[in-house]
Amino acid sequence: MLTAPERKQALTGGAISLAGILLFIGLAVGALLAAGIEATDSAPLLDPYLLRILRFTLLQAVLSTLLSVVLGIPIARALARQPRFPGRLWMIRLMAVPMGLPVLIGAMGLLGIWGRQGIVNGAMQALGLAQPVSIYGLSGILLAHVFFNLPLAVRLMLPGLERVPPEYWLVASGLGMRPGSVFRFIEWPVLRGLIPGIAGLIFMLCATSFTLVLMLGGGPAATTIEVAIYQSLRFDFDPARAVALSLLQIALTGGVLAVMALLPAPADAGVSSGRPPRRLDGQSPQARFADGALLVGAALFVGLPLVSVVSHGLEADLSKLVTQPVFLQALLTSLAIALAAGMLAVLAALVIVRARYAISSRRRANLGLRFFGSTLGAVSSLVLLAPPIVLATGWFMALRRFGDPTQFAASLIVCINMLMALPFVIRVVEPAFAIHTQRTGRLSASLGLTGLSRLRFVDWPGLRKPLLTALSFAMALSLGDLGAVALFGSGDLVTLPWLVYSRLGSYRTNDADGFALLLGILCLLLTVAGTAGQGEQREKGNTP
Repeated sequence: MLTAPERKQALTGGAISLAGILLFIGLAVGALLAAGIEATDSAPLLDPYLLRILRFTLLQAVLSTLLSVVLGIPIARALARQPRFPGRLWMIRLMAVPMGLPVLIGAMGLLGIWGRQGIVNGAMQALGLAQPVSIYGLSGILLAHVFFNLPLAVRLMLPGLERVPPEYWLVASGLGMRPGSVFRFIEWPVLRGLIPGIAGLIFMLCATSFTLVLMLGGGPAATTIEVAIYQSLRFDFDPARAVALSLLQIALTGGVLAVMALLPAPADAGVSSGRPPRRLDGQSPQARFADGALLVGAALFVGLPLVSVVSHGLEADLSKLVTQPVFLQALLTSLAIALAAGMLAVLAALVIVRARYAISSRRRANLGLRFFGSTLGAVSSLVLLAPPIVLATGWFMALRRFGDPTQFAASLIVCINMLMALPFVIRVVEPAFAIHTQRTGRLSASLGLTGLSRLRFVDWPGLRKPLLTALSFAMALSLGDLGAVALFGSGDLVTLPWLVYSRLGSYRTNDADGFALLLGILCLLLTVAGTAGQGEQREKGNTP
């Protein structure tokens, strides 16, 4: 419950935040459009090079999505059918690791397993076979995308299968339905409603992939739009081509977002009595063996690259690396950028969520307020419309008229990383804010607590943990990002991801492995710090 002055403040803050986001994105896109009009003759959108880049971007995104979804279905079914599988909880937790892992570290882990000197090719050589596995080119990009997106598909499919009413399984057992019939009549209708949204999300992630393609693309024949933008500005310094590619990327992401907006929401599985489900279709020895082998294979596929990162990182001289001036400079720069981006993301998310709550809690909101609330809700999609490398290119084109754009690199990277983390921060803050306001709104109003008094005695104690969790996640995302830094990185602006990538580029792989391990530990510590105490809080809440 908000008072009239508080509602006015919330709406004003939401308007200012929305205006700032629109202005930052709009100026970048406007600069691209203006430069695109000027450069129409030198880099037409129908240039064969651009069409080839677009074709490969779509090809790898479609294949990556198809592989991730098709392979994710049997793994999600196995997890759903085997609730007592040893280590099932840890398996589900393992599936969450790649989603929070910096892409650069995951790519290095894959190189340790599937690279020329990796475990797989080493085993092939020991057996007297030639190296049959190539981590570079289209095959490497697909492998890396499946590594990151297969766990995402499994995590999104599994809750849907677990929500199937237990009565369905009783009927299936009573009718003696075979596994194929169970999948056809029970599981597939549930998955069919989930797959379009999952596939759209994965396609968007693969179509805007940058770091993986930059590291594993293997040359001009395997380059996506975002990597081509980076190459056009960083190596060729062809702004006209970079603008054309950026506009092409915006058109692609806009089309994907439009299609995703038309997808129907998944239907409810049905009414249930609330009893825990008991599946009998996976209890036969053959089914247990098949599901167990599948889960073990999935755990090895996801877990071995993570083990590789740790083992190769420990082989480096960490004590020497942490004392190098370049590492200390990169560490301080990364932490400063991450902290600034994280705090801006949390502040913007809190202001947006508060404005949306002020609109939704009003009994009779006029058409203008409803449109304002819908626009605030679409901020996440608006951020996805212009990926980080596109925003960086737009601001590069806008600022080059005033001098060297790298002078503004740190501020631009902070703002871009803030926008990148904003959708995730909103998902953390919004439910916590709604519950907190419902619990404390009337009491605060009755006590006359407003402004700083309410913030000090009511809001901060109640929202401290979700806000710190959101801050830690935003900082972890910013720490592991290579997108905007790759365009503006230099000797004066070095972050930890850029340091790892530059060491790889100069073939100092031992140092790169050590820096990658340190970066991974730092991101892990941030994640653990953000979730610390939540388990104790739940236990206290359950204690009578």
